[in-house]
Amino acid sequence: MRSRSERPVVVLDYGAGNLRSVARAVEYAGFHAWVTDAPAALDGAGIVVLPGVGAAADTMRNLARRGLVEPLRRYLQADRPFLGVCMGLQALMTVSEEGGEHPGLDVLPGRVRRLPDGQIVPHMGWNVVRQMRESDVLRGIPDRSHFYFVHTYYCALDDRSVTLATTNYGVTFPAIVQRGNLVATQFHPEKSGAYGLRLYRNVIAAALAAEPAA
Repeated sequence: MRSRSERPVVVLDYGAGNLRSVARAVEYAGFHAWVTDAPAALDGAGIVVLPGVGAAADTMRNLARRGLVEPLRRYLQADRPFLGVCMGLQALMTVSEEGGEHPGLDVLPGRVRRLPDGQIVPHMGWNVVRQMRESDVLRGIPDRSHFYFVHTYYCALDDRSVTLATTNYGVTFPAIVQRGNLVATQFHPEKSGAYGLRLYRNVIAAALAAEPAA
């Protein structure tokens, strides 16, 4: 069993375009980021961060090429600490409708759907995030704070109770989800200024303070 100080913040490298900016944000928030594509790194992780931009099919293909799909599913099924960012949220869903239908990790039941017709896509820029309930994830972050979004698809969850915060862009959709030790955002905290860094700090600090798994 690792001590708390030894358990790393694992940032999974599967070729995501925002990998380095996420790793830098973790460092700015006060933690060391271990960037790796090694499946074995999940075993001793204090928290796993899954960044992501781009298409769902490419994300799943790249995770599979690195042998990360099943280890990541097992990690999530054990309710170990996890933070997904943008595509890192959408990859958790059952299926994505982006470019046809493509299976996701099926950790959060639901579908990834395209933003409604008539909206300029991608949805790019700052948007108000409305908090639905209290959580340590949101400590020090005021309700209706602005966060930075870049996406064309959104998550339609079967279980809406896991929605921690929402935003609206032609349709209201989850901006943050939380289920147990799983947290994921549709926006990019690493591009969202002080409140984005605060969210990283809240999530990671809580994960590393928890008792490690045997």
